[in-house]
Amino acid sequence: MTLWLLGLNHQTAPVDLRERVAFAGDALGRALGALRALPGVAEAALLSTCNRTEVYAVAEDGQVLADWLETHGSGISAYLYRHSDADAVRHLFRVATGLDSMVLGEPQILGQVKDAWAKAREHGALGGRLDRLFQQTFSVAKRARTDTRIGVNPVSVASTAVRLAQDSFARLPDSTVLLIGAGETIELAARHLVKGGVGRLLVANRTLAHAQDLAARHGGYALPLTELDRHLAEADIVFSATAAREPVLLRSQVEAALAVRRRKPVLLFDLAVPRDIEAGVSGLDDAYLYTVDDLERAVEDNRRGRHEAAEAAEAIIDLQVSRFMETVRAGERQDSLRRLRAMGDATREEILARARQQLASGRDPDEVLQFLAHTLTNRLLHPPTAALREAALAGDTGLARAADRLFPARAPYSHPAVANLPPPRMPDDPEPAPQA
Repeated sequence: MTLWLLGLNHQTAPVDLRERVAFAGDALGRALGALRALPGVAEAALLSTCNRTEVYAVAEDGQVLADWLETHGSGISAYLYRHSDADAVRHLFRVATGLDSMVLGEPQILGQVKDAWAKAREHGALGGRLDRLFQQTFSVAKRARTDTRIGVNPVSVASTAVRLAQDSFARLPDSTVLLIGAGETIELAARHLVKGGVGRLLVANRTLAHAQDLAARHGGYALPLTELDRHLAEADIVFSATAAREPVLLRSQVEAALAVRRRKPVLLFDLAVPRDIEAGVSGLDDAYLYTVDDLERAVEDNRRGRHEAAEAAEAIIDLQVSRFMETVRAGERQDSLRRLRAMGDATREEILARARQQLASGRDPDEVLQFLAHTLTNRLLHPPTAALREAALAGDTGLARAADRLFPARAPYSHPAVANLPPPRMPDDPEPAPQA
């Protein structure tokens, strides 16, 4: 089977397409179950973030994965990138290191890759091959970030959004900032806002206890999502990042808040995929909406500044890809040896059981020993003999050369106890009938 990677990200697909295949919570577990149930799929893992959705699988054919993704939205296949084996390994190493992120070298993606691995294990979708790949990925990402400057002064999408807010019309010390959500992205935004001296912080979340925890850590005020309309007009800046499948902030809500604010402008950052803020908000006067795609242009300077460190990290990844693939090939060779050994052991046990039955029925021990030796020899030699015959007919000399290496010519064995035994039968000869 082949290691496959199929996915789309901020570089290949717009946000409205990415949100169709964004999986979180229970949806992620159901998606893993569906992937694992596809014909020819032995293992699967699903990495789904605000910037990418990627399927990693050990499968017979990658097309079945593309067809599954297509069921979530017509036309998705045209935006997919597809890699197999070494190219798939290299891609995952680059993703976990932050080399494929919107913000070059950002550290959050490694945690998201670890979460994807943990979820796949939890739902029984992960097997030995993908498990080894993810374990090696964590090691490679750690080394790349330790040995290069790719992780120095990391900049996340959240911090980029805060910096944009600081450079806008709203001064942080004089502003009220509303955070919608209580996950990692909002936590990062809160840290940068507090560091920037934000005047007042509101935290709204569907689960009030989570909002209270985050607000307590950063000196904010917590409120349930149901009270969003009451407090929205107070916000000069809004950051939203939830796992909701539908928008949590509608155009009508923002329009009503702007009326209360007497057209005082509001800055909104939608850091979620699927989007949290209804796209129509961008059409309102005095509402300035930025999505994750808009932020890509703002982080281009960061990407250029880390170019040299990225080249060093790429060199580390290239070396580690070669080593991992050699490990995979060695494992495949070991698998062949294990299958050969298992076949030999099973054949021996079967023939030995038949010989014991014959002894128990009173048959002559010498005859039983001859039956045991002849039958075992024929069973073990049948597969390679048949393969060599087919190769000879097809003109395949490579298999014959391999057989010469596996079975080098030696002088006939001449132990006196076997000198008078008949020659082994060919595979097409019938087994000797048991004597009465």
